[in-house]
Amino acid sequence: MRQNTEGLLTDYTYTQNRELSWLRFNRRVLEEAADETVPTLERLKFIAIFTSNLDEFFMVRVGSLLDLYALSPGSIDNKCGLGPREQLTAIYDTVPALIETKGQLYRQVSALLAEEGIQDLEYQDLTAQEKTFIGDYFQSVVLPILSPQIVGLHHPSPHLVSKALYVAALLRNKSGKKSLGFIPVPTSLPSLVLLPGTKGRFLRMETILRQWAPTLFGKYKVEETCIISATRNADLSFDNDKFEDNEEDFRLRMTKLLKQRANLSIVRLEVNQKPSRDMLELLEGLFPVENDQVYYDPTPLTMGYVYDLEKILSTELRQRLTYKPYTPRWPEDLDPNQSMIEQIRRKDRLLFFPYDSVDPFLRLLSEASERPDVASIKITIYRLASTSKIARTLCRAAENGKEVVVLMELRARFDEANNIAWSKMLEEAGCKVIYGIENFKCHSKLCLITLQDKSGTHYITQVGTGNYNEKTSALYTDLSVMTASPVIGADGAAFFRNMLTDNLEGDYQALLVAPNSLKNQICQRIDGQIAKGEEGYICIKANSVTERDVIDKLQQASQAGVHIEMIIRGICCLRPEVLLKTENIHITSIVGRYLEHARIYVFGRGEEAEYFIASADLMTRNLQRRVEIACPILDQEIQEQLRYILDTQLRDTAKASFLQASGAYLRKEPGKLAPLDSQAEFMKTSLHRPAPAPLPSEKPSLVQRLRCLFQGA
Repeated sequence: MRQNTEGLLTDYTYTQNRELSWLRFNRRVLEEAADETVPTLERLKFIAIFTSNLDEFFMVRVGSLLDLYALSPGSIDNKCGLGPREQLTAIYDTVPALIETKGQLYRQVSALLAEEGIQDLEYQDLTAQEKTFIGDYFQSVVLPILSPQIVGLHHPSPHLVSKALYVAALLRNKSGKKSLGFIPVPTSLPSLVLLPGTKGRFLRMETILRQWAPTLFGKYKVEETCIISATRNADLSFDNDKFEDNEEDFRLRMTKLLKQRANLSIVRLEVNQKPSRDMLELLEGLFPVENDQVYYDPTPLTMGYVYDLEKILSTELRQRLTYKPYTPRWPEDLDPNQSMIEQIRRKDRLLFFPYDSVDPFLRLLSEASERPDVASIKITIYRLASTSKIARTLCRAAENGKEVVVLMELRARFDEANNIAWSKMLEEAGCKVIYGIENFKCHSKLCLITLQDKSGTHYITQVGTGNYNEKTSALYTDLSVMTASPVIGADGAAFFRNMLTDNLEGDYQALLVAPNSLKNQICQRIDGQIAKGEEGYICIKANSVTERDVIDKLQQASQAGVHIEMIIRGICCLRPEVLLKTENIHITSIVGRYLEHARIYVFGRGEEAEYFIASADLMTRNLQRRVEIACPILDQEIQEQLRYILDTQLRDTAKASFLQASGAYLRKEPGKLAPLDSQAEFMKTSLHRPAPAPLPSEKPSLVQRLRCLFQGA
């Protein structure tokens, strides 16, 4: 127990810091690179995913904590009792070990790829013929577009673009004075160069530049070089005070904020090796970072080249070193030759991405854009693919005279520019584009098709857990329900009316909508299970859990004897199985081929059970600062399909870990049975065919759990 800023006692015995929890999640991503059952190039991709995840963590979370420390250094986190400075210290203490593990795995995976003829080379590793080829390539292709810069009295300090690569050089002039030079690695050129006549021997572009750096600074002598990359704070504020009073176009505001992002403070400086003292002093003097913010990482500082590497490999190598391609299936309970609208009118339908194809939903939109009895299509959009079939279908619907309303969220982090471009195209096609409610991101996934005929007004409503993005629907596991329910349809119509009038306090019969009611409704349903005591049951599948009030309510349910099973992929500030506090809460996390992204909430058992799918995680931002929707699942067959998903993942022993009371994770052991990979199982077994009866989930043994207590985070 500790006092919070209001002098009240807060119990931290069953909660943990969100940032450290996230770092543990990212370590489990990195651990996939150590899994020998994963194809070798996919193992390298997991290292790349870990790297890009950590980049975003510094941009957003570390950037936010630094801002918080500057504005309110005395603020206390309500899950761990630490202030922003203490949290930053804990992060800085944790990250170096992750980088060391990354380096070890990178070397292991690189050695395996080398056995296949795939080698990331240094210049000295090349044959004489290869050196000639690279020299010619540098002179003819690279040199003409280089812009080396010297830092001095007549040369301003360079502006380092966030996460761009630079060759930094320690220079000495004829009088012996030392200075720095920088060569930006061109982004207009390929990230790697494949050596001719080889299966996969290559040089990264920064390696080539570093070799020729001594020739690029004229009269200066290059004494030392290294690769550097700066990570900038990307936590944008949407404070209206930043804009002039006469600027009313929200799209223009967003465009200005994106330009501001490029100039925010540096929160991390990465260097590919420990430089000399002279060079380090010059670097630290040039860029305002603390010692704790400088990281030495001998592996590639950016790893987008891994995806370029995959493209240049032969078909035979690519097939052998990557996952076997999986083609999403058309659901067996939908007839591709019949009207989607009429099939949904007969029965609610569920799609489970990426195992099911997104084509049925695309077919539904396309049909709605052409049918004469469709009056309008209304949709919320958070992220779109860069070549979006969904957006183009909406444009076609507007051109066909349908009323098309698009609630476009321009503040979707790192997708702002793409959404701005699509919003312009949608408007030009005749769609009505609105940008949501000030200070509340619209993260809901709702599409409402309104039909009108002689018998009246009818609705087809689609509610999902993931974005309207065909690309991510093949990479993320998500759920999409399509229903002709008049109650849910009426709620959908009310939702869009409320969004058009900035009304966050609307009443809904079936949908649970944040920020007005979703959190309260979840807590009420937990209370309903608390009243049942040991007969109560809760099962939650989500990405993250951070909201303190919900955590406390789940802890109360555990103390009342309610059996609680949770499948939480990432951040989890709730620590389960704490004696006398959360011993009835069991938390599983799955990291595998696909990013687990679906949200399912179940309260109760059997016929009394309530099922929901939702766009929202149990995070403060989702429940209090975003517009989110949870949709009840009333169709018994779809409830059984959701139960099958949950039961299968709770039995996973291949990619699942148990969260321990200590905050550490313990990999599940298959015991006497063969390891079960839930994602592989979903690829083999369709939801839309009868599934085998689930086996009971296995719990970790006492010995396993005690062992984990001493293994640290």
